[in-house]
Amino acid sequence: MSTYKSWLRWMPVIFVLIWSTGFIAAKFALPYIEPYTLLFLRKLITLALILVLIMWLRAPWPGTRQAMHQMVVGTLIHTAYLGGVFTSINLGMPAGMTSLIVSLQPILTAVLAFILFQHSLLSRQWVGLGLGLLGVSLVISQSRQIGFSEINAGSLLAVFIALVGISLGTVYQKHFGQNTHLLTGSFYQFLATAIWMGLLSFALESQQIMWSFPLIASLAWMVVLLSIISILLLMLMIRRGETARVASYFYLVPPVVAVQGWLFFDEQLNLMALAGIALTVAGVYLVIKATGGKAAG
Repeated sequence: MSTYKSWLRWMPVIFVLIWSTGFIAAKFALPYIEPYTLLFLRKLITLALILVLIMWLRAPWPGTRQAMHQMVVGTLIHTAYLGGVFTSINLGMPAGMTSLIVSLQPILTAVLAFILFQHSLLSRQWVGLGLGLLGVSLVISQSRQIGFSEINAGSLLAVFIALVGISLGTVYQKHFGQNTHLLTGSFYQFLATAIWMGLLSFALESQQIMWSFPLIASLAWMVVLLSIISILLLMLMIRRGETARVASYFYLVPPVVAVQGWLFFDEQLNLMALAGIALTVAGVYLVIKATGGKAAG
């Protein structure tokens, strides 16, 4: 029992470390494949693997109503979020900056819960919202000074679609998707994503793939670590805790990704950009701390 409790205590740290690698894995893979084709292929492989796990563990299948709820969650958390992130990186946005913008998720999650479910927001949370937006704006304003002149309106639009998607998906899963087995629920989430990504790939892309070691290694990492392990951890944490508390773990992601981006791709940050990251982290912290992690649950 003590081992189980110890694992639960470390689960958020494990989740953050795995989740943060998704931005780097995408940047390694995208020179060799288009983003929607990559995600379509990734989800097809994931569906096959997770179906094996379901059959092995004899996980119960949800009813039609819950299956539809899970497909909505998949459309938001996987299709909108992953599609937005991969498109943004493919259009030239640095991995560190992409992760910083989507790290506003806890703030937007709390605001959405306030709008959709009449959850109260304290004055400290509104201050956190302002700090978070100021911090992200500061980093974006420094993009040319730190060598990221390729950032454009398309990449910004894509990453904000990702931010809205995962924020809505987290709130939706908390309120409508709690009574579904993690494996079979994830199956329907991935099924919805595979359908959407297949449609986007065949409608907008050429499906050309340059097979290489970086692509194969990145794809294997994304399937096993990101599509299966990290998503199951995320759904488990949403089930065990409040939505805002789960969302709070994401504020640790930008500093981790910034270090990874610097190590692997020489992505640089000046003092103003670092100050922007600090403001964003402080803003998210205020949103969570104001109600002890219960604002958006």
